[in-house]
Amino acid sequence: MKPRNPKISTFIVGALALGAIALGAGSSGIGGAMVLLAILAAITGLYVLVTGRRSWARLPGGRKVGGIVLAGALVLFIVGGISLPPRSAESIAAQAASENAKRAAEEASRAAAAPSEAPSAVPSPTPSPANTGKPLDPETVTGLAKGVSYKAPKSQPAYATKAIDLLGRLSIQDTVSARVQDAPAMFGAAWADTDGNGCDTRNDVLKRDLSDVVFTDGKHCKVERGTLADPYTATTIHFQRGPETSSAVQIDHVVALGDALLKGAQKLTEAQRIAFANDPLNLRATDGPTNIQKGESDAATWLPPNKSYRCEYVARQISVKATYDLWVTRAEHDAMAGVLADCASQLVPTNEKETVVVAVAEPKEEQSAAAVVAVPEPAAPAPYVPPAPVYVAPAPAPYVPPAPVATYYASCADVKNAGAAPLYAGQPGYSFKLDRDRDGIACEK
Repeated sequence: MKPRNPKISTFIVGALALGAIALGAGSSGIGGAMVLLAILAAITGLYVLVTGRRSWARLPGGRKVGGIVLAGALVLFIVGGISLPPRSAESIAAQAASENAKRAAEEASRAAAAPSEAPSAVPSPTPSPANTGKPLDPETVTGLAKGVSYKAPKSQPAYATKAIDLLGRLSIQDTVSARVQDAPAMFGAAWADTDGNGCDTRNDVLKRDLSDVVFTDGKHCKVERGTLADPYTATTIHFQRGPETSSAVQIDHVVALGDALLKGAQKLTEAQRIAFANDPLNLRATDGPTNIQKGESDAATWLPPNKSYRCEYVARQISVKATYDLWVTRAEHDAMAGVLADCASQLVPTNEKETVVVAVAEPKEEQSAAAVVAVPEPAAPAPYVPPAPVYVAPAPAPYVPPAPVATYYASCADVKNAGAAPLYAGQPGYSFKLDRDRDGIACEK
């Protein structure tokens, strides 16, 4: 059978498909092209599967072919999604800014459509470096009520806490609170003396962040002039106190007051909000115009121009939000995570000290003095000295009397002549021959 010529729809749909794929490749690389191609293949496969007819791509008809095309489209979509490049912090911030601007426009249109019961107020002028709408260098210090604790609801993070770890513990919520028109009024009088040192908070921060500081008074409270190494802009700013010059250096609330009210600060007590507005953890001296440009933005819509300071800036915001139990939006969380991706070891600032673990030796049992018997060490043996030789005289031989000489008498006459008569039995010379009567006496007559 002679093959059918392609229909014009094949060329039209094919051209549109190629254009979409090229657009995806241009915006998101090969991953974007693969995702768009997978979507187009899925639509085509679904058409073939449902109708059983040939598609614009001249695929054979039949449900089996349609199923194969759908399976291939799914695999292609997964591979393309994995190949998509990660979103940068700048792109996340731009998207969040666009969403915030759209939401603000919708709120403004609703406010304009609502009936007004009071005459419209005169719009306030846009702040400039010389007119911020906030008191600068106040001449008097705002005192606070005695006996009230102006402290955060939580302790600051533990020593050596990583910002990326603490970010993971922050609550992620949608912003449901309505933006407050006069947010500073919710935080008490500006630059109150919360630490009770007799100086206002603005001058306390100027003393901390400026170098070569000169004071106007003997109390060392009012800063006359100094030099700021601005971390937000990486520039050097010379500060001079005065109505026309003080605004060159402003004090930024790292977590803006308006942003805090949208994300949990309305639930804080008045004393806790005053502590928040004057907490050194949440304050940084910076360039006036840059501070005005930031306004009430969060990390999703504004980051310092000095990119090398963004890690520290975001880490400080995370520390403040954790201390005051504030949440973040999804866009804000993602922007912070994007910044910290380049500095995963960044620590959050805190006033907590390092915990030093001291090893304590276990107490030994004391022995009673009475139970302890001192055993003297054995004395070292004296060196061996051989004794001097001693002459020992031999013992005298025992006296052995000479054996008696045998006495013999031939007759009693010899006994008498010898003067030995009479002889008794047992005496020398006695014999039965001389004792004729055997009475034991010889030669008795």
